[in-house]
Amino acid sequence: MTAGRVGPDEIAAPLPVRPVVRVGAPTERRNPLSADLDLMSTRDVLAVINNADRLVPAAVAAVLDEIAVLVDLAAAALRDGRRVHYFGAGTSGRLGVLDAAELVPTFNSPRHWFCAHLAGGPDAMWRAVEDAEDDAQGGAAEVAGCVRPGDVVVGLAASGRTPYVLGALAAARSQGASTALICANPDAPAASSVDVFIGVDTGPEVVTGSTRMKAGTAQKLVLNMFSTAVMVRLGRVYSNLMIDMVATNAKLRGRMISILVEATGCPEDLCRRALNESDGDLKTALVSLVSGAEIPAARAALARSADQVRGALDLLAS
Repeated sequence: MTAGRVGPDEIAAPLPVRPVVRVGAPTERRNPLSADLDLMSTRDVLAVINNADRLVPAAVAAVLDEIAVLVDLAAAALRDGRRVHYFGAGTSGRLGVLDAAELVPTFNSPRHWFCAHLAGGPDAMWRAVEDAEDDAQGGAAEVAGCVRPGDVVVGLAASGRTPYVLGALAAARSQGASTALICANPDAPAASSVDVFIGVDTGPEVVTGSTRMKAGTAQKLVLNMFSTAVMVRLGRVYSNLMIDMVATNAKLRGRMISILVEATGCPEDLCRRALNESDGDLKTALVSLVSGAEIPAARAALARSADQVRGALDLLAS
């Protein structure tokens, strides 16, 4: 093993190891670059992990086209009154729960827009629920109770072959829902049975089979960009500012004023007055300040443009 610290562009040289047996998904294979992990210094362990993590953004970049298809599919479904569902197990499922939970406070999205389903139920957020991810019928049964035609069902499975997830996807497709699979296995057999396949090639993990590492990081990145882009397409961002946030505390109320100042260039006192006159509705205050229209006219323009700020401004300018 190389002595001393590992730089950003190198890794500790591994001791000779037996040939790697390639079995199952890429995430289950041994990574020869971390074969001596337990013999390394703490600093070198961290460097190996960091160097592996640096591969993830490039792997995600390779599937941007597929993510874009899923974004447009989901945005269209939500505009049509449908829902987006995440079905996952283990780390993948927990990341789905996290993504769905963060959309409500960040974008004030209706709670029913993004629904997260975790193999084993809420208890599985904190501990492994025995055999839950192996229950294909359990995934299908959960679909039967909540998924409707026209919904978008996104399966989350690092290996791409988790029975609970595949069972849910098969049942969802039979019920007329659109389906997608996000995984860390570009060669997952299920690729041909979903409408959108996003297989991020993150390769073997530093700790063999620990998909909370590179595979989990990749899924977090994909889910972040997917749901954020959906919110952008649905008009919940103006420029690069959050304009559909819920002011549930003093910090967020202050942020609303800051957003209005940034978006309009108006003085803080004028922004505060507009927000008060619009009963705390940031979008109405924003449209009023940018267009110069009175609050009632701004509110009416938003109603006519499906609550889209850009559309409301176009109406008032015409």
